[in-house]
Amino acid sequence: MVYAFLTIILLAVLYPLLYIVSSSFSSPQAVISGRVWLFPVDFSLAGYKAIFSNPMIMTGYGNSLFYTGFGVLINVTLTVMLAYPLSKSTFYGRQAIMVILVITMMFSGGLIPYYLTVKNVGILDTRWAMLLPGAMAVWQVIIARTFFQSSIPKELGEAAELDGCSDLGFLMRVVLPLSKPILAVLVLMYAVGHWNAYFEALIFLKSQELFPLQIVLRNILILNSIDSSMMVDANKMSAMQGLRDLLKFSLIVVATVPVLAIYPFVQKYFVQGILIGSLKG
Repeated sequence: MVYAFLTIILLAVLYPLLYIVSSSFSSPQAVISGRVWLFPVDFSLAGYKAIFSNPMIMTGYGNSLFYTGFGVLINVTLTVMLAYPLSKSTFYGRQAIMVILVITMMFSGGLIPYYLTVKNVGILDTRWAMLLPGAMAVWQVIIARTFFQSSIPKELGEAAELDGCSDLGFLMRVVLPLSKPILAVLVLMYAVGHWNAYFEALIFLKSQELFPLQIVLRNILILNSIDSSMMVDANKMSAMQGLRDLLKFSLIVVATVPVLAIYPFVQKYFVQGILIGSLKG
């Protein structure tokens, strides 16, 4: 019964993905007529040709890769720099710092103060607006701190100190090589967040050359929607509607491929890091 239940759950999750992929490789007429069920019908690459013929798609892809790469580097660095000292029992004031961090998870100043802060700092409509405001997440700090507490023996630190190793040297040479699981967790969490970043770009960015992929997709799917009242040819309207639906499925595939490509390489460490970093806490 357990395997039967899990199989049903698997099919419920897997079928929408297969349907989207199959629809993206089908013809517009097959998509709009509802003939696509499981496999592509009238194989076509019209959706992908329409996507990559738009120069803003490649610009958005490049921006998203930039925000994800540099954003993850900043996020993981700051998270480890804060989580590791908080995991040390000899660190004075760590309880007070943890209280302050937890308070920020429960209360915020609101959207307007958030926007004014970014504006007054001078990073509005710059790439830094996508990198600095969310440079560190408290939940990830808590997970990383718990991992360091439960997985790095104190005896290692004492032995390194006797050998003359500094705190920074111990962190770089001993702690980080032993922390691959939690680092994989942090990288994946932050990378998915940056890749799907939408709201921050919507309120902080005005220049199109800075837009990430998600904003470009929004502009294509929503702002360029078809006004049926302006269409006098029924056949042309039907063809445009089919292309629009096909474009929607193709855009979903294009936007999700990078995350799906990364996950298999970090899955083992991701599961291990999540279990050690959360349940033992």
